[in-house]
Amino acid sequence: MKSTSLTFTQTLLLVEDDAQIRRFLRQSMENEGFNVREVATLADGLVDAGTARPDLVVLDLSLPDGDGKQFVQELRSWSQVPVLVLSARSAEAEKIAALEAGADDYLTKPFSTGELLARVRALLRRAATMRDGEPATVHFGDVGVDRSRRLVTRAGQPVHLTDIEYRILLCLLANADRVVTQRHLLTEVWGQAYLERGHYLRIHISHLRQKLEQDSARPRFILTETGVGYRFMPPANAPD
Repeated sequence: MKSTSLTFTQTLLLVEDDAQIRRFLRQSMENEGFNVREVATLADGLVDAGTARPDLVVLDLSLPDGDGKQFVQELRSWSQVPVLVLSARSAEAEKIAALEAGADDYLTKPFSTGELLARVRALLRRAATMRDGEPATVHFGDVGVDRSRRLVTRAGQPVHLTDIEYRILLCLLANADRVVTQRHLLTEVWGQAYLERGHYLRIHISHLRQKLEQDSARPRFILTETGVGYRFMPPANAPD
């Protein structure tokens, strides 16, 4: 099977109203290979979190249209994306309140770039290995999926998946041996605005099968549940 090397660019969403700080943070993160999206308000941050589906949110607490803790509370009603708070508020009560609202970590300004990036990488690793108790690595057939490295291999060779294909695969793996509805997949991968775009999903599922199944016309692992959605069938239960 022909293969190409694979690196997934992880997306960070930066919610910060100070333009100078945003420029500094964006440059530091992009220098580390991250894709960075930036917004200046709480409202825009929630919209971007829903549409762009970032891998991690870096959040200032003092925003012009609300407190960052409110952002975290609203975000947690529909997403478990890691949130790193950056704030000049150093009081213990502020840190506790942000963490209890649902933030994953808290870094007080001023901070070093090295510490910021170390915490970002730690949160991303934790999200890959600890989400819902999922193992870091999954194997099916001759395919391996290493969540901690965002790496997919087949017969030991890297396989190129688009970011959309990778997100669909992770969603199916997280719900192994359960039917995942089209609606759920569309919401998880593209957002609420794409609920009527089922043909997008069918196209990407077809591409996944071509890349990961021995016979894409007779898939063993990525199965269609007619009229409902799709199911990832673990190897022990997969049809011969």
